[in-house]
Amino acid sequence: MARKNELSRLAGLGVYGFDAVEPLILAALVTGDPLLLIGPSGTGKTFLLNTLSEALGLEHRHYNASLISFDDLVGFPFPDKDGPGVRFLETPATVWGAESVLIDEISRCKPEHQNRLFSLVCERRIQGIPLPRLRYRWAAMNPCSSDQGGSGDYSGSEALDPALADRFALFIEASDWAGLTEAEHLFVADPAGEGRIADDGGALRRDVEGWTRAFDAGVGDCPSDILRYVTTAISALNSAGIRISPRRARFMTRSLFASVIVTGHFSERQCKLLLRASLPHACWGETPSREAVAAAHRLAWDVVRDSDRRWLPAFLAEGSLPRKLEILLDNCQSPDEGTQAVAELLAMSPPDRAAAFAFAVYPAAASGKLPVGAEGVNDLGKRASPFLSASGLISWAERLAEKDTDHPDLVRYAAALAGLTGGRAERAKQFFNGCLVRKCKVADPASLESEIQQCVEVLKRRGLV
Repeated sequence: MARKNELSRLAGLGVYGFDAVEPLILAALVTGDPLLLIGPSGTGKTFLLNTLSEALGLEHRHYNASLISFDDLVGFPFPDKDGPGVRFLETPATVWGAESVLIDEISRCKPEHQNRLFSLVCERRIQGIPLPRLRYRWAAMNPCSSDQGGSGDYSGSEALDPALADRFALFIEASDWAGLTEAEHLFVADPAGEGRIADDGGALRRDVEGWTRAFDAGVGDCPSDILRYVTTAISALNSAGIRISPRRARFMTRSLFASVIVTGHFSERQCKLLLRASLPHACWGETPSREAVAAAHRLAWDVVRDSDRRWLPAFLAEGSLPRKLEILLDNCQSPDEGTQAVAELLAMSPPDRAAAFAFAVYPAAASGKLPVGAEGVNDLGKRASPFLSASGLISWAERLAEKDTDHPDLVRYAAALAGLTGGRAERAKQFFNGCLVRKCKVADPASLESEIQQCVEVLKRRGLV
């Protein structure tokens, strides 16, 4: 078992299972931006947040969102004897005077109450009245329930309104038993610390105050590497269809800068941790593509590390396939850069667009005419080959009352092929046949065919095919 002097800050307070994300939790104490914990029941979410308030000596309020009424927050309203307004009868449970608020089970909150939490979480206001002492706004929830149910399903834990979820800066996933280390198993199972007061002699409070002073002094001139990482990663995620709001960009920058202050260094691990914890999608039951998130991180970190690769964000953010190709041809400095660009594009693009790009450029890449290394050529070939030589069974489902129907996409593809002649027509027919065989759904056949043709024309103008 670990000795006491080896424990992390949170473990030293009797909170276990959060060591991996501790820098982000401490960063949230520095920024004061809203924090949301997500995880199965019994994983210490509520205990963590209540313990932090205790260790920091905060005037704390803990509300269960599934049970709370609005009067519990503000108190009983009564006429102001000195004017036409309304005053509220305060109790020890009302939010007035609180320095930290935990909204537990926020995903079980009634919709009308959820709407009222917007101003509390985002503006530190209630009923339009400022809460000047309120610094920390925290929440906790179980994973969203599903239609299928099951042992891991939480009935009544509904998807959070994306607009409310986007008001939280960080989303920390609490580990279940399988995610804990053997040492953490022993700590969690040991009843010796049951009911103890979280008292570290004020060490955490003093450190948070010092980190906050450093944060306030430096956040107005945030290091360029932090800004570059955040903006590159967000552009890459949005290009991959994983929407990240402009508001979240500022949250991410603040959180990453605060974590650098807390840990004393800027590292790839911090950036990867921050990126994953900044995605709000779990709040409404979505799981962003792990490959796309990993690709966005790799790209952003490489841009920070290597100034020569700063063309890559523009390459990935560009929506037009022929323009992407031109950026690659005009800016790529080495086969390794080209290989990375191709890998990120294929990982982050929708399947139909990734296939179209590979289909259009693979012949030139295979001939050594593109600034792409052998691994990148191989990646393009794997994606393009089913479309370059499409063979296989085309199948589709018919309704019980229907017989001898055509494939539902044939009409759409035929419309895109209408009027095409010569090599362009053959190329388009070959690509769409591959789409039918591979069951690759094309969002806009005519537009995608036009982009494939423009890519071919770019290669021809430059003498690459």
